[in-house]
Amino acid sequence: MKNKDQIKGALKDVAGKIQQEAGKLTGSTSQEIRGLKAQAAGKIQKAVGDMKSAAHDVKVATRDMKSSGRK
Repeated sequence: MKNKDQIKGALKDVAGKIQQEAGKLTGSTSQEIRGLKAQAAGKIQKAVGDMKSAAHDVKVATRDMKSSGRK
């Protein structure tokens, strides 16, 4: 299951790609740059979400190991 940071990050990345392409089509360098910035922000947010998800998985695995008596 994806968390909200993973989803929002992916959406920002896609929106940034669209914005970048719109800038290319219209010849607007500033629009392209804003699109690239949005992509970077989206990738960072998604990475944060990925780390949260991994930490949660480790927490669940650790709890499961403790409850089963394994070390």
